[in-house]
Amino acid sequence: WEGTDLLPIDPCSYPFACGNYGVCLKEGCSCPVEANENGTTYFKPINYTKPDLGCYAVSPISCESSIHQSFLELQGYHFHPVKKYLISETKTLKECKALCLNNCSCEAFMDTEGSCYFLSGGLSIVKSYSSGYGTYNDNSAFIKVQSSPISQSPNKNVSSPKYTSVIVGSSLGAIFEVEEDYLDNMLGMPTRFSYEELKNVTKNFSNKIGEGGFGSVFHGTLPLGSKVAVKHLVGFGAVNKSFVAEVQTIGSINHFNLVSLVGFCAEKFNRLLVYKYMANGSLDRWIFNKSQESALRWQIRKKIIIDIAKGLAYLHEGCNQKIIHLDIKPQNILLDENFNARVSDFGLSKLIGRDQSRVVTAIRGTPGYMAPEWLSSVITEKADVYSFGIVVLEILCGRPNVDKSQLEEDMHLLRLFRRKQEEGQLLDLVDQCSDDMQSNATEVVEMMKVAAWCLQNEYARRPSMSAVVKLFEDSNDVVSNLNEDFLNG
Repeated sequence: WEGTDLLPIDPCSYPFACGNYGVCLKEGCSCPVEANENGTTYFKPINYTKPDLGCYAVSPISCESSIHQSFLELQGYHFHPVKKYLISETKTLKECKALCLNNCSCEAFMDTEGSCYFLSGGLSIVKSYSSGYGTYNDNSAFIKVQSSPISQSPNKNVSSPKYTSVIVGSSLGAIFEVEEDYLDNMLGMPTRFSYEELKNVTKNFSNKIGEGGFGSVFHGTLPLGSKVAVKHLVGFGAVNKSFVAEVQTIGSINHFNLVSLVGFCAEKFNRLLVYKYMANGSLDRWIFNKSQESALRWQIRKKIIIDIAKGLAYLHEGCNQKIIHLDIKPQNILLDENFNARVSDFGLSKLIGRDQSRVVTAIRGTPGYMAPEWLSSVITEKADVYSFGIVVLEILCGRPNVDKSQLEEDMHLLRLFRRKQEEGQLLDLVDQCSDDMQSNATEVVEMMKVAAWCLQNEYARRPSMSAVVKLFEDSNDVVSNLNEDFLNG
């Protein structure tokens, strides 16, 4: 792809570029620590080898009393305005401090030209430069900290030249109460479970059925006998944002081809999501399996493709707000006992108004499934259409889009698809591990043309998902004169 010059020069222009509670500098990421004569530290990195994952508080804020809490003043730093709200335009600095100390939801505040802003929902700390959010050089920022931190040994207080220590501080505790209040006030929410209830449902999380980047999934049974899958999220920052996005998105909508969110748990540090159990798991285990015995028949694969298309069409056009999934891949397509496909995992999804045609957002998703327009960060629902095209090819070819077991020239499926299309040899790509797929190869190749239609480089030339669904419903055979020019489109 061309156009890498469209990427922002300063990575700190993105919120949470250094994770939750991380400090973003042009030189790199660091943890907010206060260096003093006793070598005291308030924060440590979540992963010392990956400073961009963020930091955690050594002594989390306690909501029981504000007596042992104080503030660190940050001069020359500001917060990305992820969640902030104006308290008063006439409060003094002393009054701002008192209000924040007496409000457990307050993690920090900014004192800006006589206005006091409380902040919650995680802190993304940035050295003050001019940015898309404005210039904050004249602002003072204050972060609430527990005043009884653990002492750090002087010989451990080593800083890398690339990741400079910064004299700032923060806390983890308040974010959770803010999110719990927010979820309580959301309309149409599914059942809210206690952590203890979900421990019983999963028999103390004893039967793990899956694992992902944000945590593990466990099998469980509700008191009335319904089987569920319980996702136990682990971590802070992006994990909490993903949790809220998931509940907010899928918790209030219902469609046969979208995974059903039965309920959730938001209790102290615990974040869990409860889904209807899908007996056949995720799509990747079926289409990337080289066994002839477990290879899916053509009619099942075709139905799965149509199911995915219907689910996405509903997200894009059937809800009050347009929902862009932004992470369509086989791992996020679940199959029930009858191989009905349901789109899942809305942790990266984006809700936009019906009157908005596109949205500017930070890069998210999975490499290999991301549309070319991510280079500009200006995204429409057509980014999902592109990802859908990749998944369709994977289903038809029975291999992942990047297969390192192949020869180098065949490793990338999209590149191979383009070459075979130019050579008029698309039949070579039909899944070799399935006799049934080979028997229906002509119809499979026709379906590949739908994928080509969805994979055009210019997003405006890709079809809407409702147009794809209509194509399937109007004819059993895919129209042969689809625009396949995704090479230079």
